[in-house]
Amino acid sequence: MTDPVSLRRDMAAESRLSRWVAPDGWSHRRFDWPHPESRGRILVQGGRADIIEKYLETIAHLHGQRWSVTAFDWRGQGGSGRLGADPHVGHAASFDPWVADLTAFWQAWRSEGKGEEAGPAMLLAHSMGGHLALRAMLDGGVDPDAAVLVAPMVGVRSPLGAGAGLRVARLMTRLGDPARGAWRVRDDAKSAGHRERLLTHSRERYADEAFWYARDPSLLLGPPSWAWVLEAFVSGARLQADPRLATLTTPILMLVADADGLVDSGAAVRLAGRLPHAELVRFGPESAHEILREDDAVRLRAYGLIDAFLDGHA
Repeated sequence: MTDPVSLRRDMAAESRLSRWVAPDGWSHRRFDWPHPESRGRILVQGGRADIIEKYLETIAHLHGQRWSVTAFDWRGQGGSGRLGADPHVGHAASFDPWVADLTAFWQAWRSEGKGEEAGPAMLLAHSMGGHLALRAMLDGGVDPDAAVLVAPMVGVRSPLGAGAGLRVARLMTRLGDPARGAWRVRDDAKSAGHRERLLTHSRERYADEAFWYARDPSLLLGPPSWAWVLEAFVSGARLQADPRLATLTTPILMLVADADGLVDSGAAVRLAGRLPHAELVRFGPESAHEILREDDAVRLRAYGLIDAFLDGHA
């Protein structure tokens, strides 16, 4: 039996890390784990500040279901460089380059897998990754046979509400450097505990982050910039109002955590209602933001839903 800790903290011997270069020359860190008896391929993309390693357990599960799995670190985070002068701030003046990266990668990856026995091409994206996946699908540049969106960042949760949050973010980008961090990271136990509760109830999975960043500190990314926060509000509002949602033909499974403290789960639920081929499954207080890195009861339920959905569209 495979050690569950090993699934989360070791890359399989048959997998490989490489580089993918975007059309504009930006180098991204890429991961591939082909299956010798593959039924198809799936691209797994994380959220803001995520790294490939955070999804090794999910990737191992999908590989065990005979999927060949690929992932890459988004531009400006993980092993794909930085977009601002401070390497610990997740800066982005616009989400457009990320949508362009996903589109270019998807089209190149699709062409790599063409052939009579290539099987379907699927997409699984978490949080900010789900936001970018939706935008790319609406633009027509990404065309999965089916897509799974986990806790998609359709809107950002703000204690002030979306409208006031947008105004504050816009003001803060004008009052100082838009690339500065939107908050300061404190090293005290109270701050760490708050972040843990926002992400997952699984202490061991939360602790995996410290393991990965101790192994390679260059992968660590801290808070977003004020420019990123502003763009998240702006891009989210445009996404929610996009009339093309009603004509998107891609089958979509959307997993939403109602108690999510980071993204606006209500906005995701409302958007799912406008998608003609979407299946929405909601999790209650048993799940925080990272559904796929939750305690076993939540995580295994999510795996079962994903497996059944992918099986139905394979």
